[in-house]
Amino acid sequence: MYNYRQLLKLLIRRITIVFVVYQVSRVLFLLFNRGNFTNLDVKTFLGGALFDLSAIGFINLVFIILHLFPGNFKYKSGYQKGLKIGFYAVNLLFIATNFVDLEYYKFTGRRSSFGLITAKGMEHEIGGLIISFLQEFWYILLGFILLSILLWRALSKPKFIFPIEALTVKVVFKQIGILILSLGIGLLLSSGGFGKKPIRIVDAINYSSLGNSALVLNTPFSILKTIGKKETLVDPKFFTDKELNQIFNPVFISVPEGEPIKKNVVIFILESFGDENLHRGFTPFVDSLATQSYYFKNGFANGKVSIDAVPSTLSSIPSLMNTSIISSGYSLNKVYGLPKIMKKQGYNTSFFHGAFNGSQNFDQYCKVAGFDQYYGKNEYVGPEAFDGNWGIFDEEFMQFFNRKLSSFKQPFFSTLFSISSHNPYTVPNKYKGKFIKGNRKIQESIGYTDFALKQFFISAKKEPWYNNTLFVMVADHTCSEPTEDKYRTNVGKFRIPILFFDPSNPSFKGVQEKNFQQIDVLPSILEYLKIQDKVVTYGKPFSSDKNYVVYYLDNIYHLIKDDFYMAYDGQKAIGLYNFKNDELLKNNLLNKDKKHAAEMEKLIKAYVQSFNERMIADKLTVK
Repeated sequence: MYNYRQLLKLLIRRITIVFVVYQVSRVLFLLFNRGNFTNLDVKTFLGGALFDLSAIGFINLVFIILHLFPGNFKYKSGYQKGLKIGFYAVNLLFIATNFVDLEYYKFTGRRSSFGLITAKGMEHEIGGLIISFLQEFWYILLGFILLSILLWRALSKPKFIFPIEALTVKVVFKQIGILILSLGIGLLLSSGGFGKKPIRIVDAINYSSLGNSALVLNTPFSILKTIGKKETLVDPKFFTDKELNQIFNPVFISVPEGEPIKKNVVIFILESFGDENLHRGFTPFVDSLATQSYYFKNGFANGKVSIDAVPSTLSSIPSLMNTSIISSGYSLNKVYGLPKIMKKQGYNTSFFHGAFNGSQNFDQYCKVAGFDQYYGKNEYVGPEAFDGNWGIFDEEFMQFFNRKLSSFKQPFFSTLFSISSHNPYTVPNKYKGKFIKGNRKIQESIGYTDFALKQFFISAKKEPWYNNTLFVMVADHTCSEPTEDKYRTNVGKFRIPILFFDPSNPSFKGVQEKNFQQIDVLPSILEYLKIQDKVVTYGKPFSSDKNYVVYYLDNIYHLIKDDFYMAYDGQKAIGLYNFKNDELLKNNLLNKDKKHAAEMEKLIKAYVQSFNERMIADKLTVK
């Protein structure tokens, strides 16, 4: 049994080394993203160790068998060498995903899932983006190579000599017993302990304070839990149908006085144009435009990634899942959003995105949403302006946008999604040094997109359709590296500018204090243009006295109502804060202000139930 015990020791040693590497990865993750995590305690790291052991246990179940399966074949040098290489390669592959998230987390606000590997919707640009990522974050690649070398050397020691031993019946049974026991321990680790159910991604909230779930998790665990799975919503059945409609009913009936106003509508969805960029010198044009617009000071995104912003803004459907609606199993659900509404009113409808056609599945969404035309990089006509990564630089593509708008029959409804303020934040060489660099790389490209918008409006003002147009500006999400603590909270990281500008209506302006979100754009446009219709919307028009905002991130639902913010884990409220007086969310009022807590928990439960039921039953439209 001596030799078999040596193999067992070797397996334990190797798994221990991998466990140490996971702890190093977590420390690096914290250092790279330290501004995103507050109120850290020992429980966060103990919980992290539990999730690490779960991932390691699952990944190495096969290696437990290969190390400990009875038989003398295990002692052959060729077998042992192949076993070491296999153990090293498989574990290193998963460790690499932790290194990817050192920077990628900044852009998504959550650990990467299996969708990162499949890169659905980004097949055309993924090659160039990987090269760009490695060039920009070369130090991560260098650190990973160094760790790979150290891991190989650590796994190579000590070296054992395994003489052949006689396989008696007694020895075989002992080895089988050790193998079964080891597999049992491996399965126990992979399930996260003795709980009734294996630990899930959402369980990370139980080991951390609000907003720290990503630090508890590790990327291999997130990937393993999402491989081959389409996110399936569940009806929580909190309320009866009658109770539900009394608390929250998403059916909005617009019955305006007077005839519809046949104004053109142009929506700009601006990449990473978070509120933290405005009024700081980076966006002189948008800052100026805001003073002439109906501007929402408390504007919020309904998601943290670009792919969430399109259905939120154009179809009034928030992304209350870990998977974006556009790439989820519900992507083909019937929707009745602005493209179909405006088309019904006689509008020409179009969507513009300067990236590669197919990027982020926007072209697929446009078909489902009912747009007449989609214009991507392939349809662009104009000066050579490829940015080397994503697509056409904003200035040239916005000029192309202007020319196409001028060719459309009025009234038209059109949306443009900008791209230049996306990582790697490339600015045309001719403008190097023109825009304020700031202390974040994105800020120079924000200045460039602001300049491109200014050039668009200079050109558009010369067109006959300009004064008959309602312009809407909304960011898709905030930027990845906020500069102030208030933008690092679960409230601040969703703050974006939203404004409505009508050049023919100078009285339609002012700074609004209401809580306003992307999904409020649709009902607000219907109201402003006096369009009579009946739609399912999870938002509300800007004239409404309702004052809520809902978004979802990291397996937590977030509700803002009046001056209060609540975090809800799907079953119960876990935090309540007065975000107006407590910007950094340090004073949890959940057990102190039970009146607001009860009211808001009731609303978010109804909101989630309504969303899940209608998404499951494909009832995002009404007759």
